[in-house]
Amino acid sequence: MHKEPVTDFATDWDHTDPQWVNNPYPIWDDLRERCPVAHTERYGGGWFPTTHEMIAEIANDTEHFTSRQVVIVHNKNPELMPPAPIGGAPPITSDPPFHQIARRLILPAFAPGPVRALEDQVRALCAKHLDALTGETRFDAGARFARYISPGVISRMLGFPEADEDQFRDFVHLVLDLIDLPTEERIPLFAPMTDYFDQQIADHVAHPRDDFTSYLLNVEIDGQKLSPEHVRGTMVLTLVAGIDTTWSAIGSAIWHLAQHPEDLARLVNEPDLMPVAVEEFLRFYAPVTMARLVKEDMEFHGHDFKANDWVLLGFPAANRDPAVFKDADQFIIDRAINRHAAFGLGIHRCAGSNLARMELRVAIEEFIARFPRFTLDEDEPVTWAPGQVRGPRAIPLRVL
Repeated sequence: MHKEPVTDFATDWDHTDPQWVNNPYPIWDDLRERCPVAHTERYGGGWFPTTHEMIAEIANDTEHFTSRQVVIVHNKNPELMPPAPIGGAPPITSDPPFHQIARRLILPAFAPGPVRALEDQVRALCAKHLDALTGETRFDAGARFARYISPGVISRMLGFPEADEDQFRDFVHLVLDLIDLPTEERIPLFAPMTDYFDQQIADHVAHPRDDFTSYLLNVEIDGQKLSPEHVRGTMVLTLVAGIDTTWSAIGSAIWHLAQHPEDLARLVNEPDLMPVAVEEFLRFYAPVTMARLVKEDMEFHGHDFKANDWVLLGFPAANRDPAVFKDADQFIIDRAINRHAAFGLGIHRCAGSNLARMELRVAIEEFIARFPRFTLDEDEPVTWAPGQVRGPRAIPLRVL
């Protein structure tokens, strides 16, 4: 659908506007100085706080804000949303007290031990896609590398066929990018995704194996197995959240290194720096923003929040707040103190952070081992994903 371009983000923000998509940081800096809570009538009305303090306050306030819908959509109809406290994709859409129960169920799968056990598979996956680039001096690192790593990992984790990865990316696009479609057009598009997950569940019931899907089918709450809706919702969450976020983080890191040869050289020559560098990639290029809904009319720092208003929690904006981070607008590859909010704040902090960190680290390690010197190919454009998970999609490179 056609949308009018934004002329003032303080009173009419839109996170899918091309200015925001291509370079949101000056916009957020301006809002932090001017507002610091921006408002919009788009999407049925919503708010965008820009300071770390305010974002943390809302993220930790489950009394006044609900997580039942965490992706902003064009047609806001609470009656069509899965009800609290479970929501459609537990635990990210769950409110207390159910949230803690749903989160506790999935944490074992993302604990450090299981994640370490996946590292060799991730290295092999990276190697496979890097092998395909052998001898090439110009290529799109987004289309040829970054977009393959997280789908490959998540398909193995869920026990889904690796051949279905293109479908997974289509599902991500539907959930996160096609938010401007009217409800009557968007809802039917979910039918193939629902059918796909139901088929995978049926296959796992008939042929149990050691993967996350079989785990969800067998785990119990108070002696009861999870409802089919709960199982499917958590699988959808794992796939969508597990793919787009890490894909975007890997792409952002490669995009950064292509423009900063001094940082690339340090990582090549100082491999022990990688864990610290990963945290700075996460802070500086945090891909994820998450939505909340206001439960009932309330006042927030002088603003009148109305029931069912959207609130977009800009964790990437929190990471650039100079009140919290020294030299917040600078990428400092060996930044020592870095309590960033890339994985969120509050009870919904990303359960898969161990996995995301490992994938990002291994992908960068393997990429720079093959290509220790590269730069952006200025003849081709860099493109960015719109919406709530932002990262580069096309990253044209020249190997030096």
